[in-house]
Amino acid sequence: MGFYTQKQTDEMKHRKLQPLRRLLPFLQPYKSVIFLALLALTIAALATLTIPFTARYMIDSGFSKIQAEAIDQYFWALFLVAVVLAVATAIRHYLVSWLGERVVADVRLAVYRHVISMSPIFFETTRTGEVLSRLTTDTTLIQSVVGSTVSMALRSIFMFAGGLLMLVITSPQLTAWIVLLVPMILLPIVVFGRLVRRLSRASQDAVADTSSYAEETLNAVSIVQAFTHEKRAIEKYGNTVESAFETAKKRLRARSWLTALVILFVFSGTILLLWLGAQAVIAETMTAGELSQFVLYAILVASSAGVLSEVWGELQRAAGATERLMELLHIEAVVKSPKRPVSLPVPLQGSITFDALKFYYPSRPQQPAIKKFSYHIKAAQTIALVGPSGAGKSTIFHLLLRFYDPQQGQIKIDGVPIHQLKLENLRRNIALVPQDTVIFSENALENIRYGRPEASNDEVLAAARLAHAHIFLSQLPQGYQTHLGERGVRLSGGERQRIAIARAVLKNPPILLLDEATSALDAESEREVQLALNALAKGRTTLVIAHRLATVLNADNILVIDQGQIVASGTHETLIKKAGLYKKLAELQFSVS
Repeated sequence: MGFYTQKQTDEMKHRKLQPLRRLLPFLQPYKSVIFLALLALTIAALATLTIPFTARYMIDSGFSKIQAEAIDQYFWALFLVAVVLAVATAIRHYLVSWLGERVVADVRLAVYRHVISMSPIFFETTRTGEVLSRLTTDTTLIQSVVGSTVSMALRSIFMFAGGLLMLVITSPQLTAWIVLLVPMILLPIVVFGRLVRRLSRASQDAVADTSSYAEETLNAVSIVQAFTHEKRAIEKYGNTVESAFETAKKRLRARSWLTALVILFVFSGTILLLWLGAQAVIAETMTAGELSQFVLYAILVASSAGVLSEVWGELQRAAGATERLMELLHIEAVVKSPKRPVSLPVPLQGSITFDALKFYYPSRPQQPAIKKFSYHIKAAQTIALVGPSGAGKSTIFHLLLRFYDPQQGQIKIDGVPIHQLKLENLRRNIALVPQDTVIFSENALENIRYGRPEASNDEVLAAARLAHAHIFLSQLPQGYQTHLGERGVRLSGGERQRIAIARAVLKNPPILLLDEATSALDAESEREVQLALNALAKGRTTLVIAHRLATVLNADNILVIDQGQIVASGTHETLIKKAGLYKKLAELQFSVS
């Protein structure tokens, strides 16, 4: 989980505001709906409270022919009450259900909008499966609370208060007994309610663990099967499911005890009141109609208290879910746009300056990924970054795109420090072709159009041709309209990479970042795509990460990077003549002596 420091966690525990109060900003825009729902709820509650009052006079009037006309009037009155109750309840149900769906949609969007803008620092310590669990399971709980539970709670509170008032009016003596019984109902609610809330939070965390593991293994199902780890994966998933089940059992056990105790106290109290009332009727200190009215109101009060106990458990569970969602919303992005961003020059030339960079990944604070890194790239130059794995080449790309900020030094584009730019403005001028291409579950046309959403179909096709992707895309069952499957499972590695290149071509930025852009291509495709990339790089600033030195022989300059710093630079011809890391790499690949 790791969203908060220990200090922040302690501060949260000491806050007095209930987590559900954090939903108020999401309810604020729908005041009129809330007002109408409360109005309908009030009318329905008043209609319900009218029934015992009508029943009293009907019973006291007696069921005789002399009172037949009066009896008819009472029954017509009850029917009208039933009509009002039905209409008001239907309106309330629709409005609160609509409100629940609307608020959950807003919460989901707010959380997704916030999480999608987080830098990779956030995802170093947070599993995607856990975030997805919060977006689905937790929001479903909130929908249940806003769209149903809160309405039931308000109705029960209204009925409890109204019924209690009518009890006092009907018989103060018997009401005094109820006042003594109510704490017996509230005590288990408070005690077990706290336990339910704590267990609900643990239950949601356990469900998040199962979702996270399932997502991880299903996304890598080919690796799981290749290593014949199906049984192990099933066993491990089964353990997480069982762990979630055991946690849920504890929650259910606590809620069951809560329900049992409340029902016991409610019915015991009702029996006691009936006995006392019967004694009063025998003593002629109250009429049978008054006793019937009192009993009906007592049942309303008792059932409302029972509903409140059930609702309290749901509210406690939803409070845990709300707390988890609000955690996500209250995490501040480490990398964000400045409050007063400056603009890049127009037209952008594309010169890049790395000025004394020093950077540590948050997950490895003791080990510098980049140190003493300074270099100036002129506009339209092609610069290659070579070196062993883990040397810091991809980190340079991450820093240039501001996925992370360096602890020391700065990066400038056309003389403007990138931390002074709006993130969108910075990244709009850079195209990245990653080594591990991401394919979305869209058709081929839209996957390429991802590079520039407003591009026309003709522009998409032109980009595909330049990236050597047009032929194989045209041969798909529905051509460019073919859906490529989740994560592009219907394509080979080389085909996926050509789509990534087509995206970069379509984006047409002044700065290109190529991270092993041709590593997954066969020899023939690599030659054609390399020609396309060479043509695309003309007039643009291009940084190329390459393990295969043959792809960067024509670079304007090659930076040899080792342990986060530049250890040599120059053209292929000059570097090959010097003893050092580049020559060792070249000897391995070209058999140079």
